[in-house]
Amino acid sequence: MFQTFYPDVWIDSTYDIDFEALYERGIRALIFDIDNTLVEHGAPADERAIELFHRLHTIGFSMMLLSNNKEPRVKMFCDKVEGASYIYKAGKPSKKGYRRAMEMMGTDEKTTVFIGDQLFTDVWGAKRCGIFSILVKPIDKKEEIQIVLKRYLERIVLHFYKKTLAKEDNVINK
Repeated sequence: MFQTFYPDVWIDSTYDIDFEALYERGIRALIFDIDNTLVEHGAPADERAIELFHRLHTIGFSMMLLSNNKEPRVKMFCDKVEGASYIYKAGKPSKKGYRRAMEMMGTDEKTTVFIGDQLFTDVWGAKRCGIFSILVKPIDKKEEIQIVLKRYLERIVLHFYKKTLAKEDNVINK
């Protein structure tokens, strides 16, 4: 029932992802949400984000920041990290921003991964385009009211997602 919103992978933090393994599997492009995925909501790029983007650029990834935010916020972040471009007012979960990001990076859904913290914008939009999605836990608990309301609904979806994973794990381990 909720499978449309299920991420391909759910992990604690963007900073826990094994990006080298993704590159070895043929992934060449990464699309990131910014707020609560890379830094706290509204925060500039911190040292950890700057180091991550330098590492990813060195590995050889193309990188795109895809945000529903206005340009000044997205540009402020992008200007501090290496090797990334950006799309602001992306209209996630609309397919348009995701497709434009892949077009700009010269990749497709088979060689692109999306990383974000929200099911109903980030993950759903990626899934609608056939892009592998990684859901990360939000960095900060303090969020705008409209996001707080969506988090309640996300908890319901994630409850069923966990049950699905548990069933699959039981089948694998039999």
